[in-house]
Amino acid sequence: IFPRSDAVGESRKSEFFNEPVAGPSKATDSSKFNTLSVNLKQKGNPLLKFVTNVPWEYREIVPDYVMGKTTCALFLSMRYHQLNPDYIHERLKALEHRYNLRVLLVQHYTYAIARDRTTTNVQIRQVDVPEPHHALKHLTRICILADLTLILAWSAEDAGKIIETYKIYENKSPDAIMERSDTAPYQKLTNALTTIRSVNKTDATTLLSTFGTLSELIEAPPNTLALCPGIGIRKAERIHKTLHEQFSCP
Repeated sequence: IFPRSDAVGESRKSEFFNEPVAGPSKATDSSKFNTLSVNLKQKGNPLLKFVTNVPWEYREIVPDYVMGKTTCALFLSMRYHQLNPDYIHERLKALEHRYNLRVLLVQHYTYAIARDRTTTNVQIRQVDVPEPHHALKHLTRICILADLTLILAWSAEDAGKIIETYKIYENKSPDAIMERSDTAPYQKLTNALTTIRSVNKTDATTLLSTFGTLSELIEAPPNTLALCPGIGIRKAERIHKTLHEQFSCP
């Protein structure tokens, strides 16, 4: 729901506010999961103006936004939450346990009109809701208990781009954000070379990229190793000596 009584709704009464025009995308493929699904009650929410890189359509859905088969979002302005603290509980009851990833997108701002006393200039400024810390603490507790992910947006544009990004990355692989495994062969060689005194990861990378294999590196004489950037003759001799030491069993 995008209530008319929240901060943006109140600002519409001002002569300084221009209603943003946003409408569903003219998508050629209207498949349910190829477009961002938007609750009909979100009509008029300024964040929709900034959802420009993915197609979206109004649909009869329980959450405010459905960004994928298992991902949804509820929208809540901080101002509206302060006026209607029970609203989020009602929405969660309706949502029940649907969706694996459930985002509570909280938009934290309001509008204030500032008039310069020395001139006739009038400015509309976007300012934070006074003392939001208690409300945010309360919402954080709700999110923990209801298995929600709390995301704070500082403007309608921020909120729109957050929703849009979830949709864009719906089918992306998580590899880009996953920790690199130290068990990969190349990483193992790098770690082994850095155990040699004064050899850092840059040196190890340089040696492996220059010689290609550990076998070629072992066969290289010290004067050849010293030709690599960052590898002086002393370091080259130390590397060569270490690689040719006999293994001893404990």
